[in-house]
Amino acid sequence: MTTDQGRVSLRRLLQRLTASEAEIEAQELRRESAESGGTPTHQCNRGQVVSVAGRLRTVVYTPRTNLPTLEADLYDGNDVVTLVWLGRRHIAGIEPGRHLTARGRVAVRDDRKVIYNPYYELESPK
Repeated sequence: MTTDQGRVSLRRLLQRLTASEAEIEAQELRRESAESGGTPTHQCNRGQVVSVAGRLRTVVYTPRTNLPTLEADLYDGNDVVTLVWLGRRHIAGIEPGRHLTARGRVAVRDDRKVIYNPYYELESPK
């Protein structure tokens, strides 16, 4: 091992020892998203068709008079994109803490990135 490699390894070790649990989780999610070929959510732009991968933070059913929606916030360690299924009250497997990959066109609603009725693939529970 060269001296430069040793310094880099020591720096990474120190970062992991001093990082908060949230920072470590975010690093792991970024790595997992990159490995699955997902577009980092902070790089997603309105109108772009993307594939994003991460962990569902929240899942909320919103009853509306004309059209109920199921909304889930997907976090990949960078940013959040909200997945919205129109006309759905529940989808088996869509629950907080679940990892998934979603694909669709990015829209912006209330300054938040949203994908309506995304194609999705659930990852097996760990």
